[in-house]
Amino acid sequence: MKHVVALDVSMGKSTMVIYNQYRQCEVEKEIEHNRPSFEQLHKTLQTLTYQDGQPPEIVFEATGVYSKALERFFQDYDYTYCRINPLEANLQMASMRRQKTDKGDAHELAKSHFRVEREQTYQEDEYYQQMRGLTRYYDELDSEITHLYSRLHAILQLSFPELEQLFTKRSALFLNIVQLYPHPDEVLAHSKTVIRNRLKANTRKNLSLKRAEEKGIALLEAAKTSYPAISRDDVRCEQVKDYARRIVDLKERKEQLVKQMVELSNERTEYHVLLSFPGIGETTAVRIIGELGDIRRFKNHKQLNAYVGIDIMRYQSGNTHYKDKINKRGNNKLRKILFFMIKTMITLRQKTKNHLVEYYDKLKTQPLRKPHKVASIACVNKFLKVAFHLIAHNITYDYEAASTCS
Repeated sequence: MKHVVALDVSMGKSTMVIYNQYRQCEVEKEIEHNRPSFEQLHKTLQTLTYQDGQPPEIVFEATGVYSKALERFFQDYDYTYCRINPLEANLQMASMRRQKTDKGDAHELAKSHFRVEREQTYQEDEYYQQMRGLTRYYDELDSEITHLYSRLHAILQLSFPELEQLFTKRSALFLNIVQLYPHPDEVLAHSKTVIRNRLKANTRKNLSLKRAEEKGIALLEAAKTSYPAISRDDVRCEQVKDYARRIVDLKERKEQLVKQMVELSNERTEYHVLLSFPGIGETTAVRIIGELGDIRRFKNHKQLNAYVGIDIMRYQSGNTHYKDKINKRGNNKLRKILFFMIKTMITLRQKTKNHLVEYYDKLKTQPLRKPHKVASIACVNKFLKVAFHLIAHNITYDYEAASTCS
């Protein structure tokens, strides 16, 4: 390398230094994250490329959303770059005496680039970036729904606590009834026939008249024995109806996001490979792709394990030995999706033939049986190994083939 361009990124700007092959600083300046500054940076990089006969090495530290604009600029102009993890950067730039400043970090990044061998950052297709954005949006909606359910529960304990005992709290019917009858006096003001008809008319799924009448009768009986802590006219009755409406809207938006991700993924190999696994549906498949990205950027399944955060962390010093445990420094969202995926597979054990479930049973029944979480993470490890092989070779899941390659 003849020149190294290192940038320390902060909100809306970066400190840039350029070092030559003799490890001497030629340029130190601050650039704004806007079009004029990026165009000037492009001219600088072009000049260095023409002068050296090769493009300069570019290195910067990933700083969440703040480094995205800079990364987009490099991608638009087809520059290769090294985007390094902050923890990795700290280890590589460690010294006995180091002062933490933006300028100092930029200089240390450039100097360490001469002595540390860094791989160029793999640039993913736009598809994977869109999928990641959609699945993160899905997670945000899911989290918001959880908070709303918590608030809904708190107010229902004051207005009509029996509703949570009569109906499944996560069902569409429960949310509809909360909107129609947030208080027992609302129920007692109507006849059995009116309640039945309202339940049927306001439930989107096919609800038979007989079923609606049974629910109406149960609702009337609960209303007669209920003793609410607030009155029918209390503002909190409107509040609980609002929470139920918002939950319904958010659930519909989640369904739309899944449909959008499925449409984007229909022509993708990894989507169909994941769907071929017993126990993996559309939602799980697209969310795995969204969090995992392009699996082909990994050289082997061990790198994949490290990305997920299930690689083993071991500590031994002298006579001190700690129990092995997973690193948990990877993608915690993906780790959670995969953990619950295994749970679903175990639930469906009677309906499907799955070598991952058989491996789970083996770990649970051997002489030194493993706890549930340990056995589940071992199954995640096995799944990643099989999925990596199948996607790399464009092969869908087959029970016999998967058993041999795992």
